[in-house]
Amino acid sequence: MLLPEDLSLDAAEAAFASASRASSTLRGYRSDWTEFVTWCRDNHHIALPATDLAISRYISALATAGAKVGTISRRLSTIRFAHKVRNHPDPTQTARVIAVWEGIRRQLGAPPDQARPLMPPLLLDVVDACPAMTKWKTRDDEPSLSGIRDRVLLLVGFVSALRASELAALEVDQIKPHERGLVIELTHSKTNQTGDLELVVLPWGARQDYCPVTALRNWLTAAGITEGLVFRSISKGNRVSARGLSPDGLSRLVTQAVTRAGLDATGFSAHSLRAGFVTYAAKRGATSLQIARQTRHKDLASIGIYTRIEDAWEENAATQLPL
Repeated sequence: MLLPEDLSLDAAEAAFASASRASSTLRGYRSDWTEFVTWCRDNHHIALPATDLAISRYISALATAGAKVGTISRRLSTIRFAHKVRNHPDPTQTARVIAVWEGIRRQLGAPPDQARPLMPPLLLDVVDACPAMTKWKTRDDEPSLSGIRDRVLLLVGFVSALRASELAALEVDQIKPHERGLVIELTHSKTNQTGDLELVVLPWGARQDYCPVTALRNWLTAAGITEGLVFRSISKGNRVSARGLSPDGLSRLVTQAVTRAGLDATGFSAHSLRAGFVTYAAKRGATSLQIARQTRHKDLASIGIYTRIEDAWEENAATQLPL
């Protein structure tokens, strides 16, 4: 059967659906749903409501094409959400789909790639490599706005432990002064879909060159930003754009910054800053509960995912061999 032409949510449903999910999540749903609709059209299946046969064949096709477990899991979440908002039964929980999905996970069961943690002292080397000045042939040299921005991205991203999507969406009015530094107010995030206020602190740094509060204030002043998005693109003419940066755009800035420091950027991304905070804090003796106060992890066991590679080196006889 061919896919019906109009599968879009009506205005009321779309409004409620959007309100129930963070904007970054909705963008992902929209993209994934478009992919599923296209596949259904090409393979003569109905997308909404979908049959378990269609979904089983769809995720099998994804796995055969080389999609990762995380990607397929996200597509299933999208299909589940689309059916929920239209009050259709969840077709992803049938015995057929579950059996196929479990088989895919067993076959592709390698752990997902983890971002390499970016933390001191390496982090400070990367910060130091951010350009201070932009040189021109036809006009006076001036402070490099991209260098100032990248510096604050690295320092604030590390200390705040914000997710890449949260950094990309961060706005000036979310940042409040405090005698001990700054406080970032968040009302929506990956784990907070109900608008509850979450607080993330940015304490004054002991070293002014690496103080996240100083770096953030310097950036906002230099860029002339008084409202709207904090992290923005910079033109080749060293001018600040009104256009913000996506999470992928922030990841490119991080990898470029690591490369500038003369290091191999493989495995680094914007998430490396959050991973670096967790790993570094754990190495310095912070408890999972203390770390979660900043990262806002709901499941403390998740913190162990970040630290297990570093933990493997501790008290390990392999590090004491005379080789």
